[in-house]
Amino acid sequence: MHKPYQRTSRISDLLQREIAVLIQREVKDPRLGKMITVSAVEISRDLSTAKIYITQLDTDKESVQATLKILNHASGYLRSQLGQRIKLRVTPQLRFIYDESVSHGAYLSGLMKNLNFPTDE
Repeated sequence: MHKPYQRTSRISDLLQREIAVLIQREVKDPRLGKMITVSAVEISRDLSTAKIYITQLDTDKESVQATLKILNHASGYLRSQLGQRIKLRVTPQLRFIYDESVSHGAYLSGLMKNLNFPTDE
């Protein structure tokens, strides 16, 4: 049995790869944080909007907010570059969102590491 929205899934994967390359090579803002990773892309069923989830090495709140502001400001440029690279009828509007799952996972991993379990020795 096939997935109900397989096309949107394929387009999301393609957008994720292309946006990651564009951020790395095309966005020349020196204020942009280090090591930005595109962790996921959610695209609407009508392909009009895309939520781009990012993570970055610096996880302090000010750095994350500055990065999101820069990327959302550059979304028009990124959208035009995507339109040239990907042949779609409509290039989706881009909205960047910080993906907290990685930092939350690291926090939980640190908590579990600090737990002392009794051993059966």
